[in-house]
Amino acid sequence: MHIHILGIAGTFMGSLALIARQLGHKVTGQDQGVYPPMSTQLDEQNIDYTHGYNVADMPKADVFIIGNALSRGNTCVEEILTMQYTYTSGAQWLSENVLRDKWVLAVSGTHGKTTAASMLACILEYAGYNPSFLIGGVVEDFGVSSRLTDSNFFVIEADEYDTAFFDKRSKFVHYHPKTLVINNLEFDHADIFDSLKDIQKQFHHLLRTVPNDGLIIHPQNNQAIAEVLKQGLWSAEQALPAQQLTTTKTSSHFDVEGHTVNWDLLGEHNMQNGLGAIYAAHHIGVPFDVACEALNTFKGVKRRLEVKHKTDYITLYDDFAHHPSAIQTTLQGLRAKVGTENIIAVLELRSNTMKSGFHQQSLVDALTDADQVLILRPQNIDWDIDVLFDIDCLFESVDAIVNQLTQINQGHFVVMSNGSFDDIFNKLIPNL
Repeated sequence: MHIHILGIAGTFMGSLALIARQLGHKVTGQDQGVYPPMSTQLDEQNIDYTHGYNVADMPKADVFIIGNALSRGNTCVEEILTMQYTYTSGAQWLSENVLRDKWVLAVSGTHGKTTAASMLACILEYAGYNPSFLIGGVVEDFGVSSRLTDSNFFVIEADEYDTAFFDKRSKFVHYHPKTLVINNLEFDHADIFDSLKDIQKQFHHLLRTVPNDGLIIHPQNNQAIAEVLKQGLWSAEQALPAQQLTTTKTSSHFDVEGHTVNWDLLGEHNMQNGLGAIYAAHHIGVPFDVACEALNTFKGVKRRLEVKHKTDYITLYDDFAHHPSAIQTTLQGLRAKVGTENIIAVLELRSNTMKSGFHQQSLVDALTDADQVLILRPQNIDWDIDVLFDIDCLFESVDAIVNQLTQINQGHFVVMSNGSFDDIFNKLIPNL
């Protein structure tokens, strides 16, 4: 079967492309704004795709999988509807063709889904379970963001974003997990949700799909999650135990059921990610000591405080953080490690939620651990950013940010964006 994916370079759709190919299908695609790591992965896997949504580039495929970034008015979407081609969403195709006969372990939440799901996949691999997985980032331990095996277990990053222009339910309602981790729950995706209650409603729908012999794992004392659980619970639930994180210059560690995780990852948010992964793995039979051993070898995920360049005086990081809570935890974790050393936060406010102004004050609070802040002035922003940030913090172009950074002699440069940031690393690294 020939499958053509519209939006193939997205983190979900690019991962789906690999699985479809592993099933023996011919896979092609189209997208715009293609950038690493997904573009690199598609190229390495020799999956053909074209740039832009030109109808002339559309093949005569057996089925078209349409990404949720495409709307009515897109020329390819209009062609599919007019010609009555067979089409579906990525989440529905995955559910019907792959997940139906699997024990699905899903990791959901506003932040940390990719990292926690990656940890879970690595624990299961270490324990010999040979899991299938689909994760919204390239897992360093595997070198890819997805794979399909003959294992009964499938680890998936469960996203609350909507499924497609023709299916406004969250993608995760298609997955029917038996093991569900809810990492955290905050307001995000202002382009499709009006309030936190809207998001909680989708999570309530997700809980309705967990079987009565399933397990829902969540942190303690999270009010937003507790409110969802009160709406209805048909399976067992487990609150994660409180743990103390110890951070040094070289590593951090915490204890789980008498065993220790000692790793290079920073911050309490990563400890919570790790705890969720450990207890999810334990639900299918992985002993706690084995899970902790696995995390001691965990290499991480691309674009999660990934070191892109290092000199004697400067360390340059790439981080996917784009929500105030994620920005704050990233900087707090780095501050705990580097002490009083200089931290420079470099931000692209790219998400619709950040542009809407919903998180104005929380963004300021999230940056308190940075000694200096450089922000690319957003286009089409709905609030006056100059009121909250000094003019010295705002830059009209990436080139201007690069010029400013090259004048700083030492420190930790943390570049935070959920996009390409106008190829900032290739512009900056040669000048450091």
